[in-house]
Amino acid sequence: MTRTSTSALALAAVAALTAGCQGTADTPASAPTGATASAAEATGTPTVAPSPSASPRPVTAVNTAEVCRKVDQLIIEGSRRIAADSAAATKNELTPEQVEAQLKENLAGLADDVRGQAGKARNPEIRALLTDTAKRIDAGAQSTDPVKWMSATFVAIPPRLMKECRA
Repeated sequence: MTRTSTSALALAAVAALTAGCQGTADTPASAPTGATASAAEATGTPTVAPSPSASPRPVTAVNTAEVCRKVDQLIIEGSRRIAADSAAATKNELTPEQVEAQLKENLAGLADDVRGQAGKARNPEIRALLTDTAKRIDAGAQSTDPVKWMSATFVAIPPRLMKECRA
């Protein structure tokens, strides 16, 4: 493959990461994922209590905010590492195959890191969410086209975590 193909592959990876991290960049590092005030909280309007037929939510585990915040950091750091490696691939004239191998290695490491946080989560729902997230990232590491996987699947992971991984 040509240098142009390698550059295009690297740029595609960077573009996928940029799109994927849009949701987490605005969340302050000190705030848990999804820790934005709702319109009702912001206006002081009371919220309606759920009906008695609604299933009660389990008590939030003490470490949920900490685990979710750590996973946010892992996703951001992993994304930055992948983007930096992809950009450096052009400078170092790596082949597309080398870029893909590097990307797969980075994704596998990120999946392991997320899985480690899942093991620390005391809330079973959060543990399941993070275990599923690690499996999704593993799928990217095992993909025959990890760059395409990133633009189709990885970009959905940060917004999902922002919505679902919270205290």
